[in-house]
Amino acid sequence: MLSDRLLRAAAFSLMALAATVTLSSCQVRPLYGGVEGQALNAKMHQLAFNTPTTTAAQNVLNELIFLTGGGQGESLDPKYDVSITAVASTSEFFQDDTSNTSSSAKTVVRADYSMRRRSDSKLLASGRQRGTAQLDFPRQEFAKMRAIRDAEQRAARQAAEQIYNQLAIALNDEPPEKLPAAPVESAK
Repeated sequence: MLSDRLLRAAAFSLMALAATVTLSSCQVRPLYGGVEGQALNAKMHQLAFNTPTTTAAQNVLNELIFLTGGGQGESLDPKYDVSITAVASTSEFFQDDTSNTSSSAKTVVRADYSMRRRSDSKLLASGRQRGTAQLDFPRQEFAKMRAIRDAEQRAARQAAEQIYNQLAIALNDEPPEKLPAAPVESAK
């Protein structure tokens, strides 16, 4: 009985020690806190975006421009180029057998992105994100088209938020800009 208590206490102590060591090695830091957050926000305002070729890409870019510019639009002095391509697809997943019309569907927006530094064309981030949105198909054709369009916008918003987070992570690792040195006055 005493040995069971000792064994449990020793096991608990080892688990606590392992958790402490594991947590102390974490490199978690806030993206938007303090001075680093202000520098990151300034970098996020220095993005230039490509011209979209699809409606889905336009929706993703509109969201990204709003997120990165804080609602102020695109940067006038960009330091980074972001390229976005996106496609949307809607698929039926529940069909009403009595009327032979689909009543539920899912829209998926898949967006590929890449970000390069303008000064040396170095690739800083790239990947693929996707957003999904559920929708119901009404019987009227116009209402069905509008439901698909709204679902594409919701899915594009999800994809854009995920891309925004990935861009923020990549820009957070970028070294801060070097400011020009102030001229030194000579003593006469």
